[in-house]
Amino acid sequence: MKSLSIDIETYSSANLAKSGVYRYVESPDFEILLFGYSVDGGEVQVVDLTSGEKLPSDVITALTDETVIKWAFNANFERICLSRFLGLPTGKYINPASWKCSMVWAATMGLPLSLEGVGSVLKLDKQKLTEGKDLIKYFSQPCAPTKSNGQRTRNHLYHAPDKWSAFKKYNIRDIETEMSIQEKLTRFPVQDSIWDEYHLDQEINDRGVALDMTLVQEAIAMDGRSRSELTTAMKHLTELDNPNSVQQMKQWLADNGMETDTLGKKIVAELLKTAPLDLADVLSLRQQLAKSSVRKYQAMENAVCTDGRARGMFQFFGANRTGRWAGRLIQMQNLPQNHLEDLAEARALVRFGDFDALEMLYEDVPDTLSQLIRTAFVPKAGARLIVSDFSAIEARVIAWMAGEEWRQDVFAKGGDIYCASASQMFKVPVEKHGINGHLRQKGKIAELALGYGGSVGALKAMGALDMGLEEDELPQLVDAWRQANPCIVKFWWDVDKAAMEAVRYKRTNSTHGITFSCQSGMLFITLPSGRRLAYVKPRIGENKFGGQCITYEGVGATKKWERLDSYGPKFVENIVQATARDILCNAMQTLQHCSIVMHVHDEIVIEADPRMSLKAVCEQMGRTPSWAKGLLLRADGYETDFYKKD
Repeated sequence: MKSLSIDIETYSSANLAKSGVYRYVESPDFEILLFGYSVDGGEVQVVDLTSGEKLPSDVITALTDETVIKWAFNANFERICLSRFLGLPTGKYINPASWKCSMVWAATMGLPLSLEGVGSVLKLDKQKLTEGKDLIKYFSQPCAPTKSNGQRTRNHLYHAPDKWSAFKKYNIRDIETEMSIQEKLTRFPVQDSIWDEYHLDQEINDRGVALDMTLVQEAIAMDGRSRSELTTAMKHLTELDNPNSVQQMKQWLADNGMETDTLGKKIVAELLKTAPLDLADVLSLRQQLAKSSVRKYQAMENAVCTDGRARGMFQFFGANRTGRWAGRLIQMQNLPQNHLEDLAEARALVRFGDFDALEMLYEDVPDTLSQLIRTAFVPKAGARLIVSDFSAIEARVIAWMAGEEWRQDVFAKGGDIYCASASQMFKVPVEKHGINGHLRQKGKIAELALGYGGSVGALKAMGALDMGLEEDELPQLVDAWRQANPCIVKFWWDVDKAAMEAVRYKRTNSTHGITFSCQSGMLFITLPSGRRLAYVKPRIGENKFGGQCITYEGVGATKKWERLDSYGPKFVENIVQATARDILCNAMQTLQHCSIVMHVHDEIVIEADPRMSLKAVCEQMGRTPSWAKGLLLRADGYETDFYKKD
């Protein structure tokens, strides 16, 4: 046996979407119902475990035999479920080294992350059966007790033999679809280096991170009390039945002389600036209610395993335009920032459940709880967290790729890129908290908004007007930044031309160390790391302004498969972010024996032995990969007893 394709159907009373697979398999009633498999691409077999059928011994052996490659779509699910099936305890899972995932393969090709979606795009002969969702709902999840079903809370095969037969066919078809995907993508094998990254990703997901559940549970209780008190206060002031209702609140404000179309956070903040005192009190209460961040704490409570660790929070290749990770369950990618100077003291009050002291000292309880979310991630007993992140990684990568020498000089001298950018734009010296220090903010907003072809709209979206910039100075800011960065602007349009020629003439060409080629209905962009970005069915189309651009098929903002358009600066954004991702991967592999528990954007979090050196971690992380000669990297870090934004 060389390979084993697997698909399983399971039952658990845990909600898989909320708990994640690691918590799902810990439910006492978890079981595998059907085990479908194919050996070396042969005929699919189904073992009905609920009917007493047994897995062949050679198949059981193969699950942990590292010479046999195991394939599955979203292989993490099969591997973790089968770890429980084999009797491994919490925190111990089948080694991922001999497992490969056809979902990852599809993602490297810019395809959807669902079996149904991939089958549809590839026009496979054997598509995923559409009735599968109903069958999974019937057999794999608890059912509501009713008079007609005899008050049962679960459906078994003997309750609907016809459906059980269909369930087996569905199980077979899933494996056939997965094997068809592999066959269809044979011409585009996944690089070994990406499988190495995937296996490291699986190790990090398996390791998980410890949660301070005392903090989590007290925060949930405090949030409940806070919401109740705020709502009662609003009812008292407004005499509304439901002051949380947007319609009722808008009407109440209108009746009191304040018209507004919306009650979004930004609008409420604006209204507060001019509101009379009685209305300001109500708007302030509404603002506090809107900050309630209990969902993150609830997500932690849903996902935590019996050993106090949350697992499975990172989706490898979750962003298929760049190959970056996507967040799952607790969603690490969008945690609120913390600005409290006495974070440890506020945290201690919440852990002790001292609501009155928290309210007295911090006034805005929802905002305080929101700022404490990060601190729920803690090291195991006897360890500490080392947090290290890249300094201005995207700014460094784009400067290196474009050959923008003045920026490279800033990084070489350890300068502040925002000050340097403002200085370059306005032709005066700029120092943080020093001479012309007020211009640094303009340099910062320009750096964040304009690197990928952004204009006035990008500046507004980045909050330029909220930071005190005037509307009429935004076009000048765009012009000043572009004039200060001619090599980056040239980089945009060199990439645009190279991509356009690759699609139009089906020829391979290169610019700035990046190669563009078309093959079998795909546009490939090969990065300096050697990894390829894939764009499905590219062609020359027209953008909304009537100009020519490249269009391709992909998952759009609506999460649907559709035709999208791109052009030079947008391709540059993909290239730079994908390269930053590859640099992070390189650092993670360098530090893979250091117990990485989390990684967020350009940051790595290590559960460290007290003897581990922060300086050594930052030095290792800041090493330039062999494929990026001339790129100037820097990593900074800190040690902490709980996760935070330093």
